[in-house]
Amino acid sequence: MQSSATTVEAYLDQIPAERRGDMERVIALVRDNLPEGYVEAMNWGMICWEVPLETSGPTYNGRPLMYAALASQKRHMALYLCGANCRPEVRAALEAGFRAAGRRFDMGAACLRFRNADALDAPSVAAAVAAVPVEAFVASARR
Repeated sequence: MQSSATTVEAYLDQIPAERRGDMERVIALVRDNLPEGYVEAMNWGMICWEVPLETSGPTYNGRPLMYAALASQKRHMALYLCGANCRPEVRAALEAGFRAAGRRFDMGAACLRFRNADALDAPSVAAAVAAVPVEAFVASARR
């Protein structure tokens, strides 16, 4: 779902009611594990956690670097974990955690797809979110 919402609350008001609780649980999981320096914003039609331009400096498109994002799509929800995309060891640990927990791991380059919050392995997601400090993420984006 592409949204024009400008706040997280407005975004949550636009999604189907049966998904709101799951989205709120994932938002709390990300917020509780997000390293210092990332900020929450609405960008690209999703709830984003990003590196402010004041921290990263100029970017190729003039927009903040997205570290993580959460979106409600037509048939699933998606948690974008760019730290897992730029750090193979983070992705490997995330996948191993899902497998060990008996959870289905459905992830593209950075997009972890899930039907509800219970489908996620919360400890693995928390570790992936916490894994990449801002400075390291900015450095990986510069490569």
